Amino acid sequence: MHKKILVAALAVVGLSSTATVQADDGPFMVRVRAVNVAFTGSVQTVAGKVEADNRWIPEVDFSYFITPNIAAELVLTYPQKVDITANGAKIGDIRALPPSLLVQYHFTQFGAFKPYVGAGLNYTVFTRKDDLAGGAATIEDSSIGLAAQVGFDYMLTKNVSLNLDVKYIQMNTDVKVGGAKQGTLDLNPITAGIGIGYRF
Repeated sequence: MHKKILVAALAVVGLSSTATVQADDGPFMVRVRAVNVAFTGSVQTVAGKVEADNRWIPEVDFSYFITPNIAAELVLTYPQKVDITANGAKIGDIRALPPSLLVQYHFTQFGAFKPYVGAGLNYTVFTRKDDLAGGAATIEDSSIGLAAQVGFDYMLTKNVSLNLDVKYIQMNTDVKVGGAKQGTLDLNPITAGIGIGYRF
């Protein structure tokens, strides 16, 4: 059954006159993704090279289509545990709550294949930030930065889609050891996610 659906969807790729999603589709879309977060930055401190370990997280986003091409997307998860290491040895963990709000442009001329690009802001709140290295190290409360994304939805039915999504997020926090600032930890994660969407 699924093979028949995929074959039917592929048959209409590129035929805008028979696109799977029509102009009168509902303006809302919800997606659920599994996301790999790859932190790209580090900072050198008196405790050594401090960085965050990569991890997988669950993610849900809500989109509202202002027009068939323009949408706003709110990306959410629950506070995530992030291990912090110094020279490869764990010195503690923090909790990070990183919602993002993006404006997207969706290309609609490729039938069931619907790529998009987006840009917006990320605001991350850090908690359990004072427990690093037995309390000797700490980080700032929050981070705000730009976010950019590229991805696509592939419509399996009129409402259900397969989604692939990649984001780059500016995320940084000051690191203090013994109360003295040692530098700024530029986490700047690249996230890659796969999931399912439903438009209504």
